[in-house]
Amino acid sequence: MKKRKLRMGMIGGGKDAFIGAIHRLAVNMDGQVELVCGALSINPDVAQESGKMLFLPDDRIYTSYIDMLDKEAARPADERMDFVTIVTPNFAHFAPAMKALECGFNVVIEKPITFTLEEAKLLEKKLAETGLMLLLTHTYAGYPMVKEAREIIKSGKLGKVRKIYVEYLQGWLSRLSEREGNAQASWRTDPSKSGKAGCMGDIGTHAAHLAEYTSGLKITALNAALNIVVDGRMLDDDGSVLLKFEQEATGTLIASQVAAGEENSLKLRIYGENGGLEWSQMEPNTLTVRWFDRPAETLRAGGGYTDRLSKSATSNCRTPGGHPEGYLEAFANLYKNFVLALGARIEGREPEPEWLDFPSINEGIRGMAFIDNVVASNASNDKWTTYTV
Repeated sequence: MKKRKLRMGMIGGGKDAFIGAIHRLAVNMDGQVELVCGALSINPDVAQESGKMLFLPDDRIYTSYIDMLDKEAARPADERMDFVTIVTPNFAHFAPAMKALECGFNVVIEKPITFTLEEAKLLEKKLAETGLMLLLTHTYAGYPMVKEAREIIKSGKLGKVRKIYVEYLQGWLSRLSEREGNAQASWRTDPSKSGKAGCMGDIGTHAAHLAEYTSGLKITALNAALNIVVDGRMLDDDGSVLLKFEQEATGTLIASQVAAGEENSLKLRIYGENGGLEWSQMEPNTLTVRWFDRPAETLRAGGGYTDRLSKSATSNCRTPGGHPEGYLEAFANLYKNFVLALGARIEGREPEPEWLDFPSINEGIRGMAFIDNVVASNASNDKWTTYTV
């Protein structure tokens, strides 16, 4: 058991920032971490006000991430932070992450991991040099029934996987919101801040990771068509991708942020020789398993038949059956595993295998490769693009 809470710093995520508050709620859920410092905004006034709102000590409210990392590294070992969480827009991921690793800090970072694939590979090299840990917050890998689906496939009960369908539909960009004062839309649709892909970089990477994580199969080739549906937009807001996976499996990935009326509709279906399974993020406690030769089963997280579920699923359930667990709990599960593994490492213990079940640098690199390959395929006359990393 850890002898103390781990100490966390945060870069970005000041007042009125959506994802910073989500991270703080999630990391607080298990009571294993305390926020001790922050460089919460590039605006000095907002950084100071945000730090005070979170009751940070005055000398640990920073207006520059460089200043924060340098000063935290100079603190005594029993005071300095153990890891830093980076919740800035995409273009501002790499520099603070690299600086944090150079200063000896473990890192939690939002996806996509960097602005370019080349930057992600530089982080991979630095991680290997330092031996430090990194958590990439692909939230949907934290849901218990996603983990159950993964275990069912891994067990071979479905037989050889043949088809993988994943779709992620949102409607919030159905209008030109980036020109109507929507701060989230403004940076997510700006190639100088978001990167070379819009919708596919923002939510398509989530869908691709979910397909690979659950099936255990890597994408080997793809054929992508990207669309800009809303006039005046600079990056794709919609797209479809045909996929080829390892072991001759094929599939389809659909991502759209102009599906008017949709909220956050992420759905996954995987079919093998003997049956298939289906999971939806908006009904996350339910996993439907369909069989070729017998009736379908409906599995529920936290139900009275936990002996039927895998340890991977039950160890990430938090409440009894019928008590909804969702986005925040899934986020917290990623943090829980990361914090348990990091705590064990700090104390010189071997982490339990299930604690190492969180996305990290490899998933970050594959996410950036997905963006590159999708954009290349869309621009290609041949369309089918061998998946290169």
